[in-house]
Amino acid sequence: MGGSAPAAAAPPPAEAAAPPPPTAPVAAEPKAEAAPPPPAQAAPAVTAPAPAAPQRRTDGRIIATPYAKKLAKELRVDLSQVVGTGVNGRIDGADVEAFAAGNGAVAAPVAASTPAPAAPAAPAAPASDAQAPAPVAPAATPAQAVGGTIEKFTSLQAAVARNMEASLAVPEFRVCTSITTDKLDALYKKLKPKGVTMTGLLCKAVGVALADHPIMFAACTPDGAGIQYNEHVNVAVAVAMPDGGLITPVLQDADQTDIYQLSRNWADLVKRARSKSLKPNEYSSGNFTVSNLGMFDVDNFDAILPVGTAAILAVGSSKPMVVATVDGKIGVEKRMQVNITCDHRIVYGADAAQFLQTLKSVIENPDQLTM
Repeated sequence: MGGSAPAAAAPPPAEAAAPPPPTAPVAAEPKAEAAPPPPAQAAPAVTAPAPAAPQRRTDGRIIATPYAKKLAKELRVDLSQVVGTGVNGRIDGADVEAFAAGNGAVAAPVAASTPAPAAPAAPAAPASDAQAPAPVAPAATPAQAVGGTIEKFTSLQAAVARNMEASLAVPEFRVCTSITTDKLDALYKKLKPKGVTMTGLLCKAVGVALADHPIMFAACTPDGAGIQYNEHVNVAVAVAMPDGGLITPVLQDADQTDIYQLSRNWADLVKRARSKSLKPNEYSSGNFTVSNLGMFDVDNFDAILPVGTAAILAVGSSKPMVVATVDGKIGVEKRMQVNITCDHRIVYGADAAQFLQTLKSVIENPDQLTM
């Protein structure tokens, strides 16, 4: 008829409007870079080629760094058993540490990584951690090795230690000379039956010499700004105590006390020092000190300056020596060496030398000691 009807061959409107079926999962291929590779086909991790295993030198030579040699000595490692990882088989400190930590096993280089497993692998430890040698236990100290013990200072030893440390703050210098003792020995042999001791004779000689050199028994003031001169010549003598430490009994007015009384005073001081019954002023009032190791056959030594004094005299043993006499002949004399340590803040080299000249004159001409 006159109006046109819908065409019978046209698809239904619902079908015509339906969207096309999805194609991505079925027909379309994903881009290679967009999809993760299947686990089974994962490529092996890229690693550096494994370094060659260290080889022992064929010529038998041991090439090691100075530090490696020192470390091997400390750890008691035989370098001939260590394989060096350095150039041309050189052994370094790490090789020695690795050998000691592994009881002889040489640290091998890190091997090449194997292909990654199907499951994601954990990040590999840094190479430095993998190659680090096991910590080496510190070597035992001698006291630990023999099971040593610690013994605390006695009160006297502690006092001596404090004084010795304090003396390090004092600028010191030393002078020495040799003294002929033949006449002094003869005088001692003569006076010994009367109770005179060699220590008494020496201290008397020191006292007489000091009287002519006041600077030698003076002291630097505590503030370091002046000199304190003393009125009396008080000679202290170092005495070793049986249970450790030192004490210095003092011979008061050594220049004026006669040799017989001085020797009796000394015997009493030593007896009471050993029984620890000295009064403080009997061991702390010295202004010049004598240390005599000659009785122990010591040739010479230097003494440490006691704090608060100007000088200390170290006396060695008297021994026969071949000498040239003043008339050009060869002779034998008994001589001893004395060393004096001085506080350089108040005593100078010339002062010490002049005092030793006076002391030498007194000892080599000892008759005045009995006056």
